[in-house]
This record gives sequence, C-alpha cells and structure tokens, in this order.
Amino acid sequence: MDGIFQLSYALDTFYFLICGALVMWMAAGFTMLEAGLVRAKNTTVILTKNVALFSIACTMYMVCGYSIMYGGGDFSLFLSGITGDGATGMEEPATYAPSADFYFQVVFVATAMSIISGSVAERIKLWAFLVFAVVLTGFIYPLEGSWTWGGMPVFGMYTLGDLGFSDFAGSGIVHLAGASAALAGVMLLGARTGKYGEDGSVNAIPGSSLPLATLGTFVLWLGWFGFNGGSVLATATVESANAVAVVFMNTNAAASGGLIAALLVAKLMFGKADLTMALNGALAGLVAITAEPSTPTPLYATLFGAAGGALVVFSIIFLDKMKIDDPVGAISVHGTVGILGLLLVPLTNDGATFSGQIIGALTIFVWVFAASYVVWTVLKMTMGIRVSPEEEANGVDASETGMDAYPEFTAK
Repeated sequence: MDGIFQLSYALDTFYFLICGALVMWMAAGFTMLEAGLVRAKNTTVILTKNVALFSIACTMYMVCGYSIMYGGGDFSLFLSGITGDGATGMEEPATYAPSADFYFQVVFVATAMSIISGSVAERIKLWAFLVFAVVLTGFIYPLEGSWTWGGMPVFGMYTLGDLGFSDFAGSGIVHLAGASAALAGVMLLGARTGKYGEDGSVNAIPGSSLPLATLGTFVLWLGWFGFNGGSVLATATVESANAVAVVFMNTNAAASGGLIAALLVAKLMFGKADLTMALNGALAGLVAITAEPSTPTPLYATLFGAAGGALVVFSIIFLDKMKIDDPVGAISVHGTVGILGLLLVPLTNDGATFSGQIIGALTIFVWVFAASYVVWTVLKMTMGIRVSPEEEANGVDASETGMDAYPEFTAK
C-alpha cells in the first residue's frame, strides 16, 4: 500500500469515528429532551431507559444485528473477522477500518430505539421496554436495514434500490422505523391518565424542565452533523470533503428553517410562541433533510426544513385528536416528517423516484409497525407493558427504580 492510500485510509477512518462519536452524543440529547418534557416524577425512568437502551443496542448489534444488516446473507455472530484492516491483501481494499463502520452504524441503531423511549414515557414498565429494545435492535431494525442500506431483496420479492429508493442518512431507515415501532407501542399502551377528557378535550401535561429540553435539542442539532455528515462515508478527497461541507451547511439550514416555521405556525394557531413546538420544529427540519442533504441548494434545504417544521405542528395536533398520546411528539417528528423527507428526495436527486420512495416508506412502516405490534402484544400478554393506575399517579420512578430524580424538590 502506498503512502497516499494509507493517509487517505487513516483520514477517512478518523473522520468516521469522530462522526460516530457525534451521533453517540445524540443519545445525550434525546435523554435531556425527554427528561425535560416529562414530569419530574417520571424522570429517573427516562434516564435509565436511555442509558440502558444504548447499551442494549450496542450489544445486540454486536451479537447479530450488524451481520443481519450487512452480512449479505453470510450470517456470523459476534462480528467475526471485523478486527482486520480490510485493505491488506484485498483486491478491492476498504477505504476505512471495518470496525469504524460498525461503530458508526451501531449509534444509528441506538438512535432508532431512543425515538421510542419518549413516546411511551410516563406509563410503560421499564423491563418490558428493555426487552423490546433487545428485539428491535437485534432483529427488527437490522432486517429492515438489510433491505435498504444492505441492498438485500425484501423477503426475496423486490430490491428497493432497483425501484429508485434513496435515503442518504436515514429519514426513513432510522427515523420512520423508530416512529413506527413507537406508534405500535403507544396504540397498545393507551394514553396517560387525564390526557384526554370524555368530551374529546385534550389536556396539556407540562414537562418538568423546558431549559433541559432546549439544551437537549441543541445537543441533537450538534450530533446531527455527525449523523448526516458521516454518511458521506469519506473526507480524504476534494470531492468528498466538499460533499461533507455541503451536507453540514444544508443540515444546519434545514434545522433553522424548521424552527422558524414551527414558531410562526404556532403563533398563528395559538396566538403565542410555543417553545416545545419550536424545538420539535428544529428536529423536524433535521429529519426532513436527512434523506438527502447533499443535493439541495441552501435555499431548498431551508425550505425543506420549513416544510417539516410546519408539518410537525399539524401532525402533533392531529395525533392528539386521534387520542394517540405521545408526550414528546416523537411520532410526528420522526414518523410524519420522516415520510416527508423521503418524498422530498426526488426534487433534487435524479437518481430517486417518487414511486420508489413511496414503496420504500411503505416497506419500512409495514414491517417495523407489524413486527413491533406483535412483540408489544406478546409482552403485554406475558409480563405486561403498563404500570398500574396507582403507580402511574405516584410516578413510575417510585415503582420502577425507587429513586427520585430531584429528591430535594420532592414533597414528603
């Protein structure tokens, strides 16, 4: 191997690892956002779920998930053979370390699972959630990923890439998948006590810390540069380095457009600025651009983000009218806007088709929702998935962990 190749290999590997670390930091963002948007009496369980699901995702993806997703039909356990450099003695040498690819992919799996955590908050049993995390991160998500990024046919019937499906960094593959699993869980769990009145009214249940939720949004915004930027997969040439810069620029533009749009729509609808809608607007803008951040102009990226930010407000309101209780708005942010992101791709990417995007979105949703619904149902029939009314009223922290997140502020 010549010196230029080795330098390129080292640079791309290092870039991949740094982007993976940024995406891992998104786990902290989800934790802060969710902890801020739930009530204080349910905060410790939120924190426990987020640190545990990340660890479960990393372990299950190591055990079997990565092989299911990228093994190409050659299944192996425990990342067999991944510690090699992938270049020495190879006819087609890898341009970065195979283990760096695993690390970058595994934090995406954890992101998908993090989406579910907020949607089922304040009434789910901790251990039922963790068992579901084992199944989703080890089997449901990897199989879906094998049909998309893995290039495998969907149950041997059709190949999404051949139909013109494209999802650059995961608006559908990661975000819609997480939201689909969350929707299945929320439908079986039911709404939080007191959320909906018998007359159809929707009662607001404020979270414990808007400052924490805002900080979490900024952390997610930062981590998203690794999410989208790392998906370029290289940075050691002029072309790839420029592509990374464009992706960073468009990712930031979309988040900004999403927040502004959500803030304006909320003002028009409610008469006042709504911080939680604004925060979800920024995240919606990020989800909308994730499917294709490399081809739009900065103006288009801003407009795509604004479309996501506006849509998420209407989606949250609609789901509440349907009595689908999502404490953090994750199903709307990642699901509704995830679909929008996929549909926007053909506007700037000639390699994608609207039919391919629709078929891809349907494939992801139907598989993840149906498989998750079955798993949630089995858990409901066996160990139960919802705490008792008394435990919910007292807060799940007391029954599930026996610890208060803010003990000095808890009345005795």
